[in-house]
Amino acid sequence: MDKKISEKVINRLTLYHCILQDFIDSGNEYISSKQIATLLRIDDSQVRKDINMLNNSGKSRVGYDVKELKKSIETTLGFAKTKRAYIIGAGNLGMALAKYNNFTNYGLNIISLFDNDKTKIGKEINGKQILDINTLPEFTTINDIDIAILTVPGKIAQQTADYLVQSNIKYIWNFSPTVLNVPEDVQVWNENLMGNFLQFTFHI
Repeated sequence: MDKKISEKVINRLTLYHCILQDFIDSGNEYISSKQIATLLRIDDSQVRKDINMLNNSGKSRVGYDVKELKKSIETTLGFAKTKRAYIIGAGNLGMALAKYNNFTNYGLNIISLFDNDKTKIGKEINGKQILDINTLPEFTTINDIDIAILTVPGKIAQQTADYLVQSNIKYIWNFSPTVLNVPEDVQVWNENLMGNFLQFTFHI
């Protein structure tokens, strides 16, 4: 991604993309910023500001061409460049992520899963094989893996992250309830499920 875009804007653009896909599936050719804003319960001016950043202009009283706007978001966020990943931890969360087919629409290709449970190794989830964690370093080199998706229990998360770093993984999508300590050249995105839940329910 060439442009410097904040995390909040990236999040909004991915939500716009979902809405645009729904409009395409419904046979709609155009969408207005007001329609997007209403669905997301945000300010109309914020939607227009985000879309203007994409250098995409709409038509007066008609709106934005849905397919063109969707393509602009995909180009800006780098969907066209496929990222290869694997999942570390074939528990309930890891298997759920492996079964989620929409990742491919956003340029994420999950190759396989890794685990240390001998009863799981060799099985397949959604066409993705569960491999022995001990084979991970060699697998990473051979398959040119970009991202490790970490879904292991918190008590072994740091140990597993250390192993990923040793295996030359530079990007970790961390679903474990642990803040990881990694070298400066390794990037970690923490998926804080409970934090998101508490933000949602704080005023209930």
